[in-house]
This record gives sequence, structure tokens and C-alpha cells, in this order.
Amino acid sequence: MTKKQEISSATSLLKLTLLASMLTHVSQINAAAEETSNDIENPVADFNFSEKGFIWKSPTPKDSPFEQSKAFSGIYFTGEHSDYHVGDTFYPSWASDGNLYSPWTDGVTDGVKSRSGGWFGWRAKTGNAVMVGDDPLDLKITNTSKPQIAHALPYAGRYPAGSLVHDGIWYYGTYTLGPSGGFTSREGFKWNWPHLGPVPGFRISHDYGKTWIDSPLSPKEPLFPEPSKMLAPVKMGAPHFVDFGKNMEHSPDGKAYLVGMGAEENDPLPRPCIRKGKNGKPYEIVEPCEPELVEGVPFANANLSWITADQVYLSRVTPSPETINDEDAYEYFAGHDEDGAPKWSDDFNDIKPLLEWNNNMGCVTVTYVPPLKKYLMAVTDGWPTVAKMDSYILEADQLTGPWKMVAYMEDFGEQAYFLNFPSKFISADGRSLWLAYSANFSQRWGDIKLGLNPPGGRYGLSLHEIRLLTPADTESLKGLRDQTSN
Repeated sequence: MTKKQEISSATSLLKLTLLASMLTHVSQINAAAEETSNDIENPVADFNFSEKGFIWKSPTPKDSPFEQSKAFSGIYFTGEHSDYHVGDTFYPSWASDGNLYSPWTDGVTDGVKSRSGGWFGWRAKTGNAVMVGDDPLDLKITNTSKPQIAHALPYAGRYPAGSLVHDGIWYYGTYTLGPSGGFTSREGFKWNWPHLGPVPGFRISHDYGKTWIDSPLSPKEPLFPEPSKMLAPVKMGAPHFVDFGKNMEHSPDGKAYLVGMGAEENDPLPRPCIRKGKNGKPYEIVEPCEPELVEGVPFANANLSWITADQVYLSRVTPSPETINDEDAYEYFAGHDEDGAPKWSDDFNDIKPLLEWNNNMGCVTVTYVPPLKKYLMAVTDGWPTVAKMDSYILEADQLTGPWKMVAYMEDFGEQAYFLNFPSKFISADGRSLWLAYSANFSQRWGDIKLGLNPPGGRYGLSLHEIRLLTPADTESLKGLRDQTSN
């Protein structure tokens, strides 16, 4: 036998051993499933855990305010993923015509370029695309019209935010950023958009994005009455519509709900000062930290940036062309009453955090999963805006909580951002979904080095098939490889 034949034989034997091990795991899972309740029916019904899949395993930080979910204990990545060469910032909305409609920017999609940050803020644009097809691995992505002008002044960037197609009308929101996409602080660290700004409302299309009516609002006169002054923190920052399925069919009351990320003014425990790192480290903490002002506002070291925050806030509105840009039509989550019932107020000053984890929150999206009768929330803490990023998935029976931890994913991507679960691609049992995100935009940012994990991730649009694991699944899959094996 030649050396090549010996290697081939050994490889085949290893594959057979792995396959036998996986079959044993599946058998154990099915047996354990019979003893699992947690109101999740048939936890692993007809699901094939393949040898190319893996579980993302990383410990939840000890200061997490979220208790571990009893229904789900982790996430399994099947290894199936897309390869779409497009811009980033995709947040698909499932319309009544069966198609997905999404914003995008900062790249090239269907041969057309869009950038949402530019010199003096007047060059910002935001793109709009339709995603046709029922297979997440075979979608035809084309522009519905050319990217639209989105003036950012007095800010420097204006990016896509909440996007909803309801009853044939597309509501397309944006948010502002400053002071620049490459801001260097006094300590010498170069940040990406370290200040999150207000929401200049929604542009509207009555023909699925072919033509548009501009928002009547602007960065100077935004939808919500915030911030108190230029570059000060906001609460309904970068809001995204809760994904209630096709044409918002699973909204409990016909209203559209928006989750935003925010922070308080005069935060007593903001993010630390940092400078460029040494010996391969992306940054190092500087103590003591001398206060720094940017345009008269304390620089908070990206405490509330395009991808970092302290809290999640919630608002709702009955969507229509008349109400979507009218702040008087909105209600805000104002906490819970003595009996634990959610309170709502039409006064923005009454708004209260839906969730809070100081220095550990950021971009947030929510999807309703009908078969499970649960909500899934994806949160990314991307501090310090240009290095590796941490994300986590929460679940709840009610949008207003309580929210519980499904999986904490340290260094996911390794720099994944804009996570969301498109409702069109939820399986019949609700356990298999496709996680959409973008990754590794700052690969050449100074000396920062980033890998791609999970494999198949990319800048632009990544779609990865995942499976929600029950405690019985996790117990039976103890021997399955994790993300460190990729």
C-alpha cells in the first residue's frame, strides 16, 4: 500500500468513526427528547446533525442580568451558508407578494455602489433591494431603484435602520452617526462612528421601492425628541422593526414595534479610555482617563456608537404613511406596573429601558417565531467598534419580557454585526432558522487581524443555518466539536 493509499484509508476510517459517533449522538438525543418538556414539542424531530456542524460554546459573562433559558441551551451551526457578494446592512422584510425587501449600503449590490458616510455628510446614500426566492442559498438580489440620497448634516453618516413592508408600502428608516467614520481620540485610538445620532424618519415607497417619497424630517429635526444636543446620547437609536412574519401577520395588535439601542447621559460607568495596542493586541486600556470633549460633548469612548449601547428601548405605532413620521402617533414602553404588566405612554419622557446591561449591549433586532410562540432577540456588543465583537441570543414568551439567555457567542464572526433572523426562513417546528449578518469590515484597520468564524462568513450578506438546542440536545452532543475547531 502506498503512503497516499494509507492516508486515504485512514481518512475513510476516521470519517466512518465520526459518522458512527454522530449517529449515536442522534440516537441519544431522540431518547432524551422523550423526557424533555419545556413546552418544546419534538425537540429534534427528523433533524440531521452532520459531522460538518458545530456548537458555539462560550461562557456567558458572570455579570449577565439574564438567566439561562430553560427551553434552549445553545445554538448548533449546520455548516450550510450563503455566499452573496453584496454590500452590508441587510435587514429583510417579508412582503405580501412573497419577496423580501431590504436596505443595504457600503458596498456594491447588483453592480451599483452605495456609501452612507462621506465628506461633510452630504454624500451619504442608502440602497434598496429585493430578494427573490424561497431558498436562502439561492436568492436573486437586485436593486429596486438607484440608491437614494440621505443627507446627514450636521452629522457625517446616515445609515439604514428600521425597514418594513406592510400592505404593499415600504417604510425605510435611517439613523445618523458622528463625528466621523474614522475618529482618532486624544489617546491615539482610531474609532469607527463612536457617536450614535437621532432618527430622521422614514422615506416611503408605494410601489415596492421603485419610487420614493422623502422623509419630511431631517437630522436637525428628527422623529424622536432626542438628543438633548449634538452628539449627546439617544435612546431609540438605530431602531429596527420587530419581524412579525409575512406582511406583519403575527403582530398581536396590528401595530409595528421598534427596538432601539441607547444610553443615559452622564453615565457613571461608561466604556474605558483606550489606545492602540502593542504586541498584536488591538487596544489597551488607559487609566486614569482624562475627560475629552468632542464638539462640546464629553467623548464617551464609543459608549453609544453604531454598534455599542447600554440599553434596549421599545416603541410602537400603527403603520401608515400618515403616522410613520408623526411622533404623536407613537407609544413608548414605560416599564411594568405592580402586577408585572407592561405600561405604555405617548410621552417620550416616560420611556424606560426594556433591557439593560451596562457596557454590554449594542445593535438589536427581534423576530417572532410562530411555531414556538416565542421571540428571539439578537444583540451585538461591538466595542471598541473595530475589533472582534461579541453577540448573544435571547428568548422570551412576550416582547416585553422577561428575556432569557439562549447562547452567548464571544468573538462571533469574528467581527459579526447587524444580526437578524429573517422570518421567511423559519422551519415548520421553529427550531431551525437562518442567521443573517455582515462580518469583518475593518480587516485592514491598523494592525487589527480578523478571522472568519463561522467558516463562510463574509463582508456583505452572510446567511447561516442554525438549530436551537434544548438542554437534552446539548447533553447528548457533548462530544460534538465547537467553534474553536474551525
